[in-house]
Amino acid sequence: FDMFAVAAGLILIVGAFDDRFMVAARVKFLMQFVAAILMVTAGQANIANLGDMFGLGDLWLGWASIPFSVIAAVLLINAVNLMDGLDGLSGGIGFVALFWLLVSSLLAGVGVYALPLGIMMACLAGFLFYNMRTPWRKKAAVFIGDAGSLTLGLTLAWFSMKMADDSGQAIEPIAVAWVLALPIMDTCGQFARRVREGRHPFDADHHHFHHHFINIGIDTGRATLIILLLALALGGVGVGGLYIGVPVPVLTALWIVMLLSHIYLSMKPERMHRLIGRFAGPQ
Repeated sequence: FDMFAVAAGLILIVGAFDDRFMVAARVKFLMQFVAAILMVTAGQANIANLGDMFGLGDLWLGWASIPFSVIAAVLLINAVNLMDGLDGLSGGIGFVALFWLLVSSLLAGVGVYALPLGIMMACLAGFLFYNMRTPWRKKAAVFIGDAGSLTLGLTLAWFSMKMADDSGQAIEPIAVAWVLALPIMDTCGQFARRVREGRHPFDADHHHFHHHFINIGIDTGRATLIILLLALALGGVGVGGLYIGVPVPVLTALWIVMLLSHIYLSMKPERMHRLIGRFAGPQ
């Protein structure tokens, strides 16, 4: 955990400076890569084996393990940061992901992760008490900021890669993909849409998954709750599916179909509006 602490400290400092002084995007991106490289190499948090994702045997990454893990970590850091658009959302997504990682470690009998995961969940629970909108709290009293969301993304990357590639393997890589499905798919969908529109993939706009709920008239508190319940259900598909014996290639195929469907819907925001309005529109 020593190198994780160094990487997290670096990201936290950069995020705090960005919250206070607005750090240039290229500087933040560079520091994210530095932190990810430290975590993946010196911290040995990397994915070498993706498991039997396609039914053809274990998919070993070989020399690509390091660059794959660094890029995956940076993408996840940004994915969680980009989900920070509603009170309680990025923190809630982190809490749900940590919950499923904890469940996986307990089911696998790899208890070494239980305590740090539990501590992280307790910290987030305390934060969310003051950050989420509820019938008793109409406005957030504290905010996660870039310092919090970037560090949370790095933390999820650390635990996910360590647990998926640990010698005792506390979780299958495909289960990790399901646990982190929402931030991953939202980021992929937005990147694809912006590139198709001839824009930079990191250009800011208001067409992220959570924005669609607000755009069709769903209030922030209800939108956050719906999205977190969806994240909880998706994690349950991955972790619970493996537990009851669903073949890994089946879970892989379903995840890919869901990713492509999300990208298709994201290409034209009105498609997403119609879908969300049909199932979760204002009552």
